[in-house]
Amino acid sequence: MGLVAIEIVEGNPHLRSLLSWHLQQVGYRMYQAANLAQGREIFLTQQPTLVILDSDLPDGNGLEFSLWLQLQQQPLVLMLSARNTEADIVAGLQAGADDYLTKPFGMQEFMARVEAILRRKRTPIAPAYLDYGALQIDLIQRRVRFQGEFIDLTPQEFSLLYVLAQANGEALSRSELLRRAWPDAIDNPRTIDTHVLSLRKKIEIDSRAPSLVQTVRNVGYRFNIEEIDNKSSAAYEVNYQPKTTQFKSFQATAVRNQR
Repeated sequence: MGLVAIEIVEGNPHLRSLLSWHLQQVGYRMYQAANLAQGREIFLTQQPTLVILDSDLPDGNGLEFSLWLQLQQQPLVLMLSARNTEADIVAGLQAGADDYLTKPFGMQEFMARVEAILRRKRTPIAPAYLDYGALQIDLIQRRVRFQGEFIDLTPQEFSLLYVLAQANGEALSRSELLRRAWPDAIDNPRTIDTHVLSLRKKIEIDSRAPSLVQTVRNVGYRFNIEEIDNKSSAAYEVNYQPKTTQFKSFQATAVRNQR
């Protein structure tokens, strides 16, 4: 929780300090702004997870600031307001607020609402590897095991295979593969063809008749998940010969711990 940054944009200095102090006591990293100008500057430099925003500020309307926030990194917004009619609450929520708390309010309710909002932001821990049965992609060590053997891929081949596998069988264009799998902007889509050819030589039984990385005419390439799922394929059980076995062990314990 100590890593979570919260910005309070509140015109009342006593209330701003009080709320900030209580949140700081439970481990949040706090930033305070007295007006919209300070609020924008702090948000752009600190990128807080949650913005606690007064609806009426000395230099403008908090609803307009909430709309501006939605055009940025879309942080969570808790709006505070002395305006308590149904129309006011609806206007605040429509402006992008995740919750709306009317003044005056109790500190326990305020803290509970902050915690409830932040629970929505929490995301599950990314998996350590992707498991497609016969194919396993280790995302930490950046290596691939196919049919029980490790395949020696270059960093770019790994990225290409990972992006194709993540598409769950959907065909991706060359430009889309360049955007997702290449760290730098490249203008030549045929770069994809070269790397696909290299990848096929390492994971296909017959690279001249590929069944895993398939060409989709007038589109690009797709990863044939159906072929991977068919673990009983006689062709793979009998004919597949790994291109390299330079890796001698797989982090099985670490994988099990991630499940």
